[in-house]
Amino acid sequence: MRTLLFRRGITVLIALAGVGIFLLLQLPLPFLFGPMAASLVVALCGVPLAGLGQVSIAARSVLGVAIGASVTPALVGELPSMLASLSLVPVYIVAIGLIGVPFFQRVCGFDPVTAFYAAMPGGAADMTIFGQEAGANVRQVSLVHVTRLMVIMVVAPVILVNIYGVALIHPVGPPASDLPVSEMLIMAAAAIAGWKGGERIGLFGAAILGPLLVSAVLSLGGILHLRPPREALLFAQFLIGMGIGVSYVGVTLRELRNTVAGGTAFVLILAVLAGAVTELVTLTGLAPPVEGFLAFMPGGQAEMSILALVSGADLSFVVVHHLARILVVILGAPILFRFIRRSQPPR
Repeated sequence: MRTLLFRRGITVLIALAGVGIFLLLQLPLPFLFGPMAASLVVALCGVPLAGLGQVSIAARSVLGVAIGASVTPALVGELPSMLASLSLVPVYIVAIGLIGVPFFQRVCGFDPVTAFYAAMPGGAADMTIFGQEAGANVRQVSLVHVTRLMVIMVVAPVILVNIYGVALIHPVGPPASDLPVSEMLIMAAAAIAGWKGGERIGLFGAAILGPLLVSAVLSLGGILHLRPPREALLFAQFLIGMGIGVSYVGVTLRELRNTVAGGTAFVLILAVLAGAVTELVTLTGLAPPVEGFLAFMPGGQAEMSILALVSGADLSFVVVHHLARILVVILGAPILFRFIRRSQPPR
């Protein structure tokens, strides 16, 4: 226990140093990218860092409340207008699979099962669990998905700033001093009840989806009116960024050369595909450019929510599309995998 606490303490200090460096150099999203970059570099140097366990998971509940608080009667009224762009999500996922599975098999040398679950753009934890049950190489699947999140969080802001001309300086929320104590207590209750209640009923992504659902109900009922305070959202960014970097602890040079490099190349291909889909939804008037890009960039729910917040994009539009993607992948991937396996000729 002492060793674990020491490693966690070192990890937090390194992540804080990353924040300081990013603030000093005036780099974008210092509370997200600073911890991610510092933890990543130190982890690859072989330092035995350690995440904060349940505290890091709890950070996602803050984002869940922020998203749920954005669910208003006005948003519900806009859902029918999203149906056309939402209908593209399954097609988009199939296109990713058709590109990704052959890529990981032929370029990275993955076996068919590992290639399938490495290519599917679902949640990292969900795809790792499904892959393990199907007999995939769990280490390769998890590394590919962590790399997907890391590269997207580097590439997406660059595209937003340099192509779409977005300044990533939009305030993520009001300071705690401006919020009523009663409102913050409601948010805390929604976060805890949603997270733990979601885990109890087996909800996937319970830490973010549970609070999202509870706070959405409270928002629609006129009980919750504001997003979580800025300090809570910055703390969530800090823990999420640190968690991505810590995921690379123990990565070998061979894994860097094969799995991580392959995952990076695949994400760059996905960025091109996401750009093409963005052009399609933009030119057809289905979405504004920034919202279309963020909605179809295959990152994690938490990470894309942060980018939507700091870019001033329509958070609800972005989140609805990512929820649709995750649902389609989680529900469809095991079924599609079994279908593909049965259709393959026996060896």
